[in-house]
Amino acid sequence: MKARSETRRPSFFWFLAVLVLPILNLAVKFRFHHPERMPQTGAFVLAPNHYSEIDPLVMGAVSWKLGRAPRFMAKASLFKNPILGWMLRTSGQIPVERAGSKSHAALRAAEDLVEKGRMVVVYPEGSLTRDPDLWPMRGKTGAMRIALERGIPIVPAAHWGTQELMGRYGKKLSLFPRKTIDVIIGEPLDLSAYREGPIDQATLLKATAELMDAIAALLAELRGEAAPAERWDPAKHGQKETGRLDG
Repeated sequence: MKARSETRRPSFFWFLAVLVLPILNLAVKFRFHHPERMPQTGAFVLAPNHYSEIDPLVMGAVSWKLGRAPRFMAKASLFKNPILGWMLRTSGQIPVERAGSKSHAALRAAEDLVEKGRMVVVYPEGSLTRDPDLWPMRGKTGAMRIALERGIPIVPAAHWGTQELMGRYGKKLSLFPRKTIDVIIGEPLDLSAYREGPIDQATLLKATAELMDAIAALLAELRGEAAPAERWDPAKHGQKETGRLDG
């Protein structure tokens, strides 16, 4: 596969790009940091931070601009929006239910994408961060499970500025004046230590904690400030989590 062949090959993504990108480009200026780290071939998991309902649209545009057709594991509530939901379903995105058999079905669907050499975007937090300062919170194990069980890379990423386009829990877009969104792509996480033994819950939790630290470090680089030493844990703050991907 040649570099950027995914964006050059005719697909429904062309329609989405023509429909979405002109409007988004009017509202947003993207500043990319280390875009060369985005794998141009093969399957991998892209694991970004998550603090706005508009994140999937932003990261979808980012992936396309960097040469890959984006497929997502996104919380099912996003699919209830008539327009966004139609675009997500038609382009092969994967709705993630809160728990149960449908959640496992989503994991199997993501694995199918992996087998076809496609990227899959998974928000390891499972829902919008509860951290009051929008830092990444404690992660779920779904993203790491896919990477370890399928033997593919996992690439952390972070973006900052999306909250100006749509705030956390916001429902309305603020298109003007034009916003700047910084995006940084990290190096693939070194998973060699986790591939030697069984992929049990303890391994997944430890690897996921390392992933969330990597995402927080990338976000700290964009924000120009130090990330909290520990990830926000909703359970410790009496908060109920929604939109779970995996335990």
